Amino acid sequence: MAESTSDKEKTAQPEAESKKKVEAVVSLPKAKDASETKKMAPAAKKKTPKAPAEPKPKKIVPPPSINNIILNSAIKIAKDVGAKSIFLFADIVEDLKQLEDISKKGNFVFLTKNIEMIKQAIPTGEIKIIELPSVDLTRTAITKLSVMKGLYSGFIEANDKILFLTGAEGLKYLDSILVLDIGKESQMLSSVNVGSIVEGLKPEVFEAVLNMAIELSRQGREGKSVGTVFVVGDDKKVMQLSRQMIFNPFMGYPEKERNIVNPDLRDTIKEFSALDGAFVISSDGVVLAAGRHLNAAAEKESLPMGLGSRHVAGAGITAVTDAIAFVLSESTGDVRIFKGGKVFMEIEKETK
Repeated sequence: MAESTSDKEKTAQPEAESKKKVEAVVSLPKAKDASETKKMAPAAKKKTPKAPAEPKPKKIVPPPSINNIILNSAIKIAKDVGAKSIFLFADIVEDLKQLEDISKKGNFVFLTKNIEMIKQAIPTGEIKIIELPSVDLTRTAITKLSVMKGLYSGFIEANDKILFLTGAEGLKYLDSILVLDIGKESQMLSSVNVGSIVEGLKPEVFEAVLNMAIELSRQGREGKSVGTVFVVGDDKKVMQLSRQMIFNPFMGYPEKERNIVNPDLRDTIKEFSALDGAFVISSDGVVLAAGRHLNAAAEKESLPMGLGSRHVAGAGITAVTDAIAFVLSESTGDVRIFKGGKVFMEIEKETK
């Protein structure tokens, strides 16, 4: 049965409306997702955080050096024990300005191998200086040498109490404080009456011979150990009690050229130290002979055990004359000083 025209129009009308609705829905703009919306939004201004204020730099106070600590302690100890002087091994103190400041804090005696350095550091005022041999020295050797030189230089007296500040030179810091009561100290000196022991000798002569003996003990000759004897003072009697073993290499030269104080003579002395026999030196420092056999000899039983013929000869010649003998041991490198037939001081070689 055919549909009527009116029925077809009725059916088509809702279909057209539905199609329009669908098209309307399809043509709606797509909703933007959140990310796109966010992009579209104006960017918020970022707040730049303020940099934290820099802390004010603290004043750095360097810790006190070992030398300062020991120096200050030594000054206090010296005052507490009543020490007359402080003997300072100055070559360890690298700050020259510090040496000048130190000199104002007490009665210091400066021990050095470089006198010019001390004079440069302390240009004004009266300073006391003891020169040490330019060789490696143990703390004990520094102490012994300084006590003896201090006594005959008049820096200290036999009944004084003194304080020593020493250390290993290579380490460049002080590490030892030693208080000595000289009048009661038998390990340093067999006699504190140094004035009578060096009587008649010029201090510079005594010091030059001592330094030469110490240098030879440490350095030897051409790297080899040597043993020898230096007899100083009372030369007329010593020459009478000795004889020449070889041709005297010092004969005929001007006295000025063969004075032990003359630095140009040092190498010559070292060269002839290999000869057998002793050097004979006047109280004025003139080297009179080398290779001299000493006729006087002490009883070996009266000497410490282990000492050889050089020590016997040194003890013997000083027992019958007013001379002093410096005896250098070839085997040990130790230096012994004889007076009146006895060991006055022994300076041991540093053992490594």
